[in-house]
Formats: sequence, C-alpha cells, structure tokens
Amino acid sequence: MPSPFPGMDPYIEMQEWSDFHATYMTVIRELLTPQVRPRYVVRVERRVYLEQPFDEPGQAIPDVAILERRGVSGPTAGTAVLEEATSAITAVECLLPAPDEHREYYLVLRDRETLRIVTLIELLSPTNKRAGSDGRDQYLDKRQEIVQSQTNLVELDLLRGGQRLPMQTRLPEGDYYALVRRGWYRRRVSVYAWTLRQKMPPIPIPLQKDEPEPTLDLQAALDLSYDRAAYQDSLDYSQALEPPARPEDTDWIKELLSAHS
Repeated sequence: MPSPFPGMDPYIEMQEWSDFHATYMTVIRELLTPQVRPRYVVRVERRVYLEQPFDEPGQAIPDVAILERRGVSGPTAGTAVLEEATSAITAVECLLPAPDEHREYYLVLRDRETLRIVTLIELLSPTNKRAGSDGRDQYLDKRQEIVQSQTNLVELDLLRGGQRLPMQTRLPEGDYYALVRRGWYRRRVSVYAWTLRQKMPPIPIPLQKDEPEPTLDLQAALDLSYDRAAYQDSLDYSQALEPPARPEDTDWIKELLSAHS
C-alpha cells in the first residue's frame, strides 16, 4: 500500500526517520548502480560522531571536590545534628550526562579504476538541522571542504523541521529541497524545491564534466522504500503532525488521511 501523500510523507519524519534514512540511501544505490556501471561504483558509507550533552562546549564537572575551611579542624559540634537531620533522606536515581552516538549514512560514487570519489550524496538528518549541535557543525565543516574541492555534491533535505543549512542566496519557497552542486562550478548549485502537496522530482546526478548525467527519481526511491519497509504498518496517522503543517495545508491533510483510512 502506498503512502497517502503524493510526495514525501511527513509522518516518516516524525516516527520512522532513523530507519528511513538507511532504507532510502540503499534504494537510491539500487536505482543508480545500473545507470553508472561499469565505470563507477556506488557505495553506502557511514559516519559516526558524538553529540555532547552540555550546553557549553568544554564544560566539565570534577568527580570529587574536597574543600578546606581555614581555622577549623576535626569534627564540629554540629556533626551529630546534621547526621540526625539527614537520616531519613533516601537516594533518588538520576542519570549522568554522556555523549550520544549518532550514525549517518551517505552515498559515494567512485571511479572504479582509481576509487576516487566523484560524487557525494547526502540525506540530511535532524541533527544536521539543529542549531548549535555537533552534528550540524561537523556536517557544515565537511560541506565547506567539498565546496573547496572538485567533488560533486547532491544534498537532500526531506525534513520540514529544523533550521535550513546556510546559503549565500535565499532558497526558493518549499517544504523540501534537493541541491545539486557540480564540482566544476564551485559555489553555484541547482536547487529543486517542492511542497508537501507535490510529488518529489527526478534530479540529475553529476559525474565527470561533459559526461551524461544519470537521473535519480526521488519519488520512485520513496515509493520503493515505503513499500519494502511496510511503513503503512507502523506509521500512526492519527497523531498531530509535528512540526505543524502550513495553515493552508491543514484541511487538505485531513481530507487526504480521511480518504486513506
């Protein structure tokens, strides 16, 4: 059974993003491989990073602190009173702060002979779009490295939530975006924008300059992912959409889900 939405299903973002991220990248590889072989190979790769829980980087708390009060030595007269006052206190279990491990999958198209990365395909995660997060900072550093290189970049933003990644010029209006950056154009990118009501577009995947570009059908990849993972069995469409839809889409979504149920 297909998704009730004509294009990207926003409930995947709410409830199944982690699984969808891995599934979608695998399906994209399956769709691209026949178009680029035998000269290129398409591989799923993974990055792992730790997200620090403290608001301020470098914040540290000592394990034990022993303070000396000058002029006082040995037990004081108030010790017995203190022990009596705290005798009825019971322990409460709490959690210590610890970094969260995040894993992100991306695709690389490599020249089969040299193994040189020709094109990088990224699907943004919520951590990439959370302001001030380690995941965002690390991804932006990597993005900047790519802009300074000849490597092609395809960046997919299928998340309505979070803060959009920075651009030199303003993005066109839309709920979802695909950016295609050809390495020989450096900073210039082709931007594909679409709304919740639209099907996802096919986009070109750049290879070498003057070489024919294969087409990636984003909608076909979504439909295959939805079917293979059987998301219709796990997504709860009765929940309120988060982030909320645009006011002009609210009634449309209700009608869509009512016809689907």
